Amino acid sequence: MDAQHHLDGKLLFALAASAVLGVLFWNTWPLYPFKLLVVLMHESSHAVATLLVGGSVDLIRISPDQGGVTFSRFVPGLLRQVVISSAGYIGSTVSGCVLLWTAARSKEGRWPLIALTAWCALVTVLWVRDGFTFVFVGGCALALGLIARFGAPVIRRGVLVFLASFSCCYALYDIRDDLLHIASSGGSDADALARATFIPAIVWGVGWGLVSILLLALTLRHILVQERADNPLPAM
Repeated sequence: MDAQHHLDGKLLFALAASAVLGVLFWNTWPLYPFKLLVVLMHESSHAVATLLVGGSVDLIRISPDQGGVTFSRFVPGLLRQVVISSAGYIGSTVSGCVLLWTAARSKEGRWPLIALTAWCALVTVLWVRDGFTFVFVGGCALALGLIARFGAPVIRRGVLVFLASFSCCYALYDIRDDLLHIASSGGSDADALARATFIPAIVWGVGWGLVSILLLALTLRHILVQERADNPLPAM
């Protein structure tokens, strides 16, 4: 990474445009693979949280209808349940913020994409057992690896920013789809915590959404403050 390459107007515009595209075209087919990739980030976050609280992960499964599930085992406990259930949304946001910071600081974007490729490969080896998930995650690893190897810098950084905005906004999109619709399936992470804590699912969902907004704002602030510190205005 180039420590002197900071967030500029083009990157901010790309972030805003990606978020708007996600809202306006959320249910269109060109965004389908990106949505599944963010679902994979969501489920991977559940898996990591499970390991952090001393549990074990059996498998991760992504479905063609944009759903996902992580099969894990852990000692029952309210705190563990809160950590694991919250990790999907919060982890997606943290992943997005890391991607955004990396896109801002990286001149070419090659190494972050290589890291994403390694993540997909690791998930495949450790936790993927079904055909669809194997093909999708393996395909992501191949596509990201090819972009990292052969893509132009503007394409590599563009992919990073787009994935970053998608990950950061994922909790907000999911609140709209899973919590604010009348016909809820009752199978969301917020529903699971509502049953465990007797706190309504909408409270958990909105809380995760607010945390997502806060984390994104703090990330942007950190990047912009760092840019001003490294590039002070000339004295008059």
